[in-house]
Amino acid sequence: MNDIKPSISRRIRTLLIGGSRDPQDTTLFHRLTLTAFLAWIGLGADGISSSCYGPPEAFITLGKNVHLGLLVALASAVTVFVISASYSHIIELFPSGGGGYVVASKLLSPSLGMVSGCALLIDYVLTITLSIASGTDALFSFLPLEWHVYRVPFAVAGVVILTIMNLRGVKESVVPLMPIMLGFVVLHVTVIVYGISTHFFSLPQVVQTTANEFSQVHSELGFIGVMFLLLRSYSFGAGTYTGIEAVSNGLPIIREPRVENGKRTMRYMAFSLAFMVTGLMLAYLLYHVEPVEGKTLNAVLFEKVTAGWGQGPADFLIFATLLSEAALLFVAAQTGFLDAPRVLANMAVDRWFPTRFAMLSDRLVIQNGIVLMGSLAVILMIASHGSVQFLVVLYSITVFITFCLSQSAMVRHWWQVRRQDRRWLRNVTVNGIGLVLTSFILITVVFLKFDQGGWLTLLAMAALMTSAILVRRHYRRTGRQLRRLDELLVAATTVSESRQTNTSVPLPQPPACDRSAKTAVLLVNGFNGLGLHTLLTVIRLFEGAFRNFVFVQVGVVDVGNYKGAAEVEKLQNHIRAEGDRYVNYMLNHGYYAESITVTGVGVVEEVEKLAPRLMERFPRTVLFGGQLVFEKESFFTRLLHNHTIFAVQKRLYHQGIPIVILPIRV
Repeated sequence: MNDIKPSISRRIRTLLIGGSRDPQDTTLFHRLTLTAFLAWIGLGADGISSSCYGPPEAFITLGKNVHLGLLVALASAVTVFVISASYSHIIELFPSGGGGYVVASKLLSPSLGMVSGCALLIDYVLTITLSIASGTDALFSFLPLEWHVYRVPFAVAGVVILTIMNLRGVKESVVPLMPIMLGFVVLHVTVIVYGISTHFFSLPQVVQTTANEFSQVHSELGFIGVMFLLLRSYSFGAGTYTGIEAVSNGLPIIREPRVENGKRTMRYMAFSLAFMVTGLMLAYLLYHVEPVEGKTLNAVLFEKVTAGWGQGPADFLIFATLLSEAALLFVAAQTGFLDAPRVLANMAVDRWFPTRFAMLSDRLVIQNGIVLMGSLAVILMIASHGSVQFLVVLYSITVFITFCLSQSAMVRHWWQVRRQDRRWLRNVTVNGIGLVLTSFILITVVFLKFDQGGWLTLLAMAALMTSAILVRRHYRRTGRQLRRLDELLVAATTVSESRQTNTSVPLPQPPACDRSAKTAVLLVNGFNGLGLHTLLTVIRLFEGAFRNFVFVQVGVVDVGNYKGAAEVEKLQNHIRAEGDRYVNYMLNHGYYAESITVTGVGVVEEVEKLAPRLMERFPRTVLFGGQLVFEKESFFTRLLHNHTIFAVQKRLYHQGIPIVILPIRV
């Protein structure tokens, strides 16, 4: 049988995204994962890039009391190190991936895990949107004002390009961005070090001015007024910390030894982020930076730092620095594309969201999750007109919900194991401080941002949580209905086992394979009530027509089991054992039977490849598959159930291969 020529759409997809990958390749998982350095680029870019909008927002919020920014900068640096240290504990405890969803689900409760996961998903959509919007602003700071009408289309194009890059794969989306990350770090470190070193002798004056300003504000507003001003600035700069959790969320894509590389990545992120935050805030003070319309605060700083360099070198450095800043902010959106689909997939495995979001594409990426994140970011970008000021208000609330739940979970864990782990006191202290800090920031952020638009974030989170609860309720109800079919499984297993153990009753001799006889090929998914119901329906409807039975089962490699070669092998062994149970059942009833099992990322694609070969072996073949039929079909049921058998039917019809779909009422 001739190979089918790929369609035009398939060839375009291969050109943009790349060809298929084999999940059974034992070396593939190692080649696709990231070293600590590459993980710092792919996952740490979100944290580093927040220095482009976190410190500026905190500084601008202070108004005329800008010297209090020195206190805010120091508090921000301390917060970075505390949160990073606490997440290093999470990495140790959850070496296969311990993001906020997993930590809260395992150590607190599945419901609180769902809350944490929903908060993370909203945060990552905002991460993508805000990063690209902020990067666009940085780039357009160097362009004439009349060009600013193209900001939003440019930002939308940026989201689309990053979506396509991530559909190609994790490493393919990170490695090309390495020069951007390094260029950003080198240029910004150069500007910060040069700016501070040339004003080194002004540092005592900055400290003294800060102390005087604190005293003045204290005398005018009182202690509560000073604290409110500092907390308001601190909370509006809270976006600075939002990328810290990315390493623990993205741990599955980090190369072994995963824990050591994950902790090393976390250290890279903490030191680089703390340096950027404190360095920029101090430089703002040393150069008396003030907001300028149409320019970011960092752009104003770079112009002041290079003012005495001559127009040519100064313009070149400013352009290069702003370009690297804009590019890195685009890179920072990677965190949303790398981590959000994985969080969504983990929640889908636990039935909080449609199971299709746990599936991998033939490029072994979470395609549905990536497309969803990109689509939501485009919608939000257009709706907000790419306004960084508006997006910053929406930002950081949800991530601190996750921070608080993660820290609470870790405090509870260390308290529970205090008799087994000698380090419990030190660890509970670190996570306890992290809990106090993140809870304090969360309360402050919600209070200060609520009436400015923060309520929209909380409303979106409430809507997402409601959807998750409804989805899980549906899957549980469906599970109870399917358990009725499993009663058939118990009966069939009992009869089969009694025949095997009863030596007084001779087992029927299975006939030899007759390839010219009619053959029933059944597509099954495990030895369960659904599969047996389909089998017995075939036997009842076509009594005596089939002498051969072939059971085809595809082990789907998804997020839940694609964690290395060992997990894929475990999946293969499991589906092979399930197929053997069907074969033994049919042999005990006097039929010839065999099992064919394969692993892949999609049932449809694997069956499409297997069907022609089966037709060659057994010319008189009829394929069968079962399909659940609900009493009330709706858009909701169609969304939550894949209806894979209809997709198989469509593919096989194009090859002229018939397949009979048997309805299974539940």
